[in-house]
This record gives sequence, structure tokens and C-alpha cells, in this order.
Amino acid sequence: MIRNTNENSLLPKDTASYWRADMEFPDFPSLNENLDVDVVIVGAGITGITSAYLLANEGLKVVVLEADKVLNGTSGHTTAKITAQHDLIYDEFIRNIGRSNARMYYEANTEALNFIAETVEKHTIDCDFTTQDATIYSVTEEFKRKIVKEAEAYEKLHIEGGLLDKIPFDIEIENALVMKNQAQFHPTKYLVHLIQLFIDKGGKVFENTTAVNVETDDRPTVLTSGDHRITANYVLACTHFPFYEGTRLYSARMYADRSYALAVKAKKKFPPGIYISADEPTRSFRSVMMNGEEVVLIVGENHKTGQGVETMEHYNALEEFGEKVFGLEEILYRWSAQDLVTLDKLPYIGEITPGQPKVLIATGFRKWGMSNGTAAALLFRDMVLGKENKFQKLYKPSRFYAHPSLKNFLVQNANVVGQLIKGKLESSRTNPEELEIGQGAVVTMDGHRKGAYKDDDGELHIVDTTCTHIGCEVEWNNGDRTWDCPCHGSRFSYTGEVIEGPAEKPLQKYDYKMIDNLTSKDSGY
Repeated sequence: MIRNTNENSLLPKDTASYWRADMEFPDFPSLNENLDVDVVIVGAGITGITSAYLLANEGLKVVVLEADKVLNGTSGHTTAKITAQHDLIYDEFIRNIGRSNARMYYEANTEALNFIAETVEKHTIDCDFTTQDATIYSVTEEFKRKIVKEAEAYEKLHIEGGLLDKIPFDIEIENALVMKNQAQFHPTKYLVHLIQLFIDKGGKVFENTTAVNVETDDRPTVLTSGDHRITANYVLACTHFPFYEGTRLYSARMYADRSYALAVKAKKKFPPGIYISADEPTRSFRSVMMNGEEVVLIVGENHKTGQGVETMEHYNALEEFGEKVFGLEEILYRWSAQDLVTLDKLPYIGEITPGQPKVLIATGFRKWGMSNGTAAALLFRDMVLGKENKFQKLYKPSRFYAHPSLKNFLVQNANVVGQLIKGKLESSRTNPEELEIGQGAVVTMDGHRKGAYKDDDGELHIVDTTCTHIGCEVEWNNGDRTWDCPCHGSRFSYTGEVIEGPAEKPLQKYDYKMIDNLTSKDSGY
């Protein structure tokens, strides 16, 4: 069973995203032939779908490949805030990348927000789009000072907003900072509509089709695990973590960060606005309407994937916060999500490698993918059409700022090495036969580290715990019943199937070694 220390908990047994509940998603076939197109897009989240919609509108022949089902990744597990208020970021950006670049980041995300608003209006998309003010608040003296500095950054960058001394919740705050005229929506309702518009323009989508590599000739070719090929003028990698890294070692330049979400019926009425805490652990909340009833989304408890405390404790902490602040009648859904953080906290959008202008990537949205993902699609459109875009240099993946990028590069890769060594040295005395129903654990079998899970029927599922990305050892996530990699964030079902990359192959049943993947022709290296 999933262990929950709170006997009176309202938490549902299973995880499910509110954004995917009661939704009818279109079904698409798997790729079963070789194709030649103008653009092949890998990944059917907000970046891939928006890019497909934009490029099809330009009359291009576009194909989208999705390894799973459309909108089953990060875009289907978001908080769905459309905002340029991305935590406390602008004071840091001014110090590290300069005032003009900081302003450019704000403008790029504001243009993305405006594009979504205009698209919703143009196509009369029923997706609960509403304009909201975004507020970040502090509960400690340390972050009170940081919010004051952020407010000064707003003034320097001419961002509409200002300091507040209270918010309309039962939370004792030190201060808060509002950014005016931001927005929220129902992302899957919006994106399902864009998919249909794309199909109506002659676009094609293929699900359950895993892209594994790229041949970088004059016209690049995407190779799939089904041994099919798609040759195109451009390849857009919109897969959260790049399915193909070229020579730029993106694994070493980002880390995966998880967070948790609850959708609850609250006893107290939710006021207008979207809110997030500056302090750790993060608390982010907004409301939605479900069948005419108000539902509150409570999000937070971020940590590096595969590292930290028992994951069920994060759900318990959000439940406790929700009860204290809103009063809980019912918890309808619980789910988790993760995103990638770059060395300098700016997304990587553009040429995957200098000299490969036909292969473009978008990654590292730092949990702000609704605006950043849309900004990426708008930039991709201009790059494919050969148009100048003022944000291209800002997001260029080959950039490298000495501060803080160099320090972060060393810190993050020291962490990866530490996790790699730690996993190899760990052993377990757990006997897989002694596991309870619904329990998973790392076990030792014949001297080898294995992962075991006992399902509801009492059947044992045994996998090798060596991640098929670069060979780190996965850890059991009891809150979501998955195997998570602490190095680069790959996630696998309890049967070993890939849920989230960068890994492309399932966990193996035999004694898998790091070299097995690095020498594979389908590894993406």
C-alpha cells in the first residue's frame, strides 16, 4: 500500500492530473512509414503543438511525433499560470545578464501571454482564460528583503506592479509583490483546440512513436525506435529534455526539479489572483471552475528528482497547508510534475549546436512552460521562416555566462557524480517476497541491485535499477509509484516503461550496465 502517515488524510489513492480529467483527447496512429516533410516536431506539449499550429499556418508540411500520448507530459501536469512573474528572477537577471536582457525576458513572456489571449479570442476557444494579477509573497525577513530588491528591479525594467503589505488569505506575510494583468487558463482545452486547427491545415500527428536520434546531413533526418525515418528541412526538439543532445552535453547543463499538486474543494471562497511564495518550501495556488464549482489548486514542495524525503510526505505537507489556509472539504486529484532548470535559469531555445542551424531545441523552462513554451514556438516560427527575432540571442543554447553558470555547472555535476557513486555503493537487505501489496523497494538479488514492486494482485515486478540514460541508479517514488533517476530526472513505471526522459529505453530485466546505453546506436549521443 502507499504509506501515508496521516490516518485522516483526504488524499486519493492514485495520482491523476486535473487537466486530463474528463477530457476527450484525440487518438493518433503510430508512424509506420518513412516521410519527407518541411518540419518534423518531436514532442506534443505546448511548445510542439503551438509550433505545429504556427508553421502549418505558414503553409508548411509539418509532422509531430509523440513518444506517448499527446499532452500526457509536463503540459498536462502544470499549474497553467500564464505569467512573466517567474519567482524572484528579475533582480538576479539584472545582476547576472544585464538590464537589457532582463527586460527582453519579460517582453518575450509578455508577448507569449498576449499571443495566447489573441489566439483564444480569434478561435473562440473555451479554455477558461481569465486575466489575473500575479502575486509573490514572503513570510520571512530574508525574503522580505529579496522582494524589496525585486520590486526595485520591476521599476528599473518598467514592469507594472508594486509592493503590498497583505494578501487575502490567512497567512502572516512580511510583504508581497504584484505583477499586474497576467493570466490563467485550462491548458489541455486550449491545446486540444490547437491540435485540431493544425490537423485542419493538413498537419499530421503520430503517437507512441519514439524519436531516438538525428542524422545531421544537409537535411536532417529523425530516426525512430520503430526503424522509420523522417527527413525534413528543420527538426524541432520539443521533448522537455532533448531526445538528441548533439555535442552540447545538455545532461550536464540542467537538472530536473519535481513539485506536487492537489486539486481541492475548499471551505473558504478563493479571491481573484494567482499566488506563489518566495520562501521554501514553495506554495503556489490559484482557483479553477469545475462543473460550476470552485476548485483550488495547491502546488509546491519542490526538490530534485529522485532525491530527498519519501515523496508521499510532500503530498501530506500540501494537504496540511491547504487545511490551514483554505479548509478542505475534499481532495479531488493529486499529481506531480517536473521541469528542467538551466545553469543561468534562462531556457535554451535555438540551434542545438553551433553549426547545426536546422536542428532546434527548447528546454529548461524552470516550471514556467506556459509562457516560455509559447515564446519558444514564436521564436521557432521566425527561425524556420528565416525572419529576424530579437529574442534569438537571449535564449541561444550555446551561451555561457561565467557567473553564475560556471559555479552552477560545477555544483550540479558534482551532485550527479555523487548520486552516481552513491547508487552504485548502496545495498539492500529487503526481501522482495516480503513486500506488501502496493509497496516498492530497492532489493538485492543474487548480489545485484534490483527494483521490486508488488501490485494489487500480489504479482511481483522486478527491474534492474540502472537508468538507461547514463547509468545512474533509480530510486523508488512511493507517492507516484514510479522509479525516478536522481541524476537527470528520467522516470519509469513500476514495470520499467519510460514515463519521462531523457531515457528512451525501459528499465531492463537483466543486469544492465552504463556502457550498454552509451554504445547503443539509438542513444542520442
